[in-house]
Amino acid sequence: MAGPEDSGGERATGPDGAPGVGRYAVPEDVAGAQDALALSLGPPLEIGHDGRPTGVELELPSDEGEEDGAPFSDADGISAPFRPEDIKIHTETTTVDLLLSRLREGMLDLAPDFQRRAGVWSDTRQSRLIESLLLRIPISGFHLAQDEEDTWAVVDGIQRLTAIARFVTPDVVGMAPLTLRGLDYLTDFHGKGYADLSGRLKVRLRETQLVVHIIQQGTPEAVKYNVFSRINTGGLPLKPQEMRHALVPGPVRAYLADLAEHPSFGEATGWSVSDERMNDREMVLRFLAFRLSNPAAHAHKDFDHFLIAAMHHVNALTEERRELYAREFRTALGCATELFGKQAFRKWHEVPGRSPINMALFETVTVNLALLDDHERARLVASRERLLDRYVELLGDWDFDRSISAGTGAPQKVRTRFQNMARLFRGVAEQ
Repeated sequence: MAGPEDSGGERATGPDGAPGVGRYAVPEDVAGAQDALALSLGPPLEIGHDGRPTGVELELPSDEGEEDGAPFSDADGISAPFRPEDIKIHTETTTVDLLLSRLREGMLDLAPDFQRRAGVWSDTRQSRLIESLLLRIPISGFHLAQDEEDTWAVVDGIQRLTAIARFVTPDVVGMAPLTLRGLDYLTDFHGKGYADLSGRLKVRLRETQLVVHIIQQGTPEAVKYNVFSRINTGGLPLKPQEMRHALVPGPVRAYLADLAEHPSFGEATGWSVSDERMNDREMVLRFLAFRLSNPAAHAHKDFDHFLIAAMHHVNALTEERRELYAREFRTALGCATELFGKQAFRKWHEVPGRSPINMALFETVTVNLALLDDHERARLVASRERLLDRYVELLGDWDFDRSISAGTGAPQKVRTRFQNMARLFRGVAEQ
């Protein structure tokens, strides 16, 4: 029978044991991956859900002894990154019909472009979920977040809701109708669609009761993100950027996608970053987050919340300002390509072959290049050999290396890498 696509199992935790989203490497991440033995001896790579490298360097946990901030602790000794009283979750029972009605009216956000990238269930797996409902076998609950307009964003349960909608009302999700296949018990229904069901079975399916857990509006966003990161634990757990994409609707979604799909991004990264799990969009977001703030004064202890806030900031920008930052981004990418060629945003080491893309290096280089004027960028390119010598020297500095390799969201790490890169670029450009 079909089971929940995103519940159960263990997840990595963030700093100080706070709920995290699997950002860091653990031995199991690599040991079970089908391409694990093919990994280079360089920096570790992120592995996608299909076992293939994503092209992005895997960030390591914070160095031992580093503190990213003291957690909250109440009178009962419960430690957490937020007050438990801030979590307001309402659980109710609804029906398939009511959820589809919300979806039809635009009151249920499935964030469809990210489910395509995350890998939609196979037709057989979707069919077995429908079989479960027809057999009245209970399925796991759904987790949703309510916004100010009472729209529900689905973070846990997207694949199941998509399968149900595709079977009953495929036009709502813009997908081809689902015909049943690979069923375990209702084999007479092979090749059948929703229209082929009897009236009694149609009613049974549409009146199926589902349990939904709704994080209510007013819940602090940092709390909402942490709750979702903890319950998002199953066979196809969401990546951090997929989670942000689900929780923050608006023009920022298409904006990040457009910038990530621009040829300048592909050329600068050697077309090596997989877009399947939104790593490319996270890289764009990290550029914007630090372009819209002052990295030298960075003091945010919750890096995920910092990036979520940046998405809201982008939503609030005018079209003109978004186009301005888009031009800056493309200019910085073009300059990085001229300066570093195929090694842009990668660590240089003695192991043969290129290192994977390093996200922290990407944001640090692009933002600092964007802050230069055309004349300064031209002087950098003209002084490329001298710049590269000092760049390689910087990459060999222990403190700088740790600032782009481990716990890179810690405020001190952010300040260290941005200040060093700014000093390097300015120093060469002004000579």
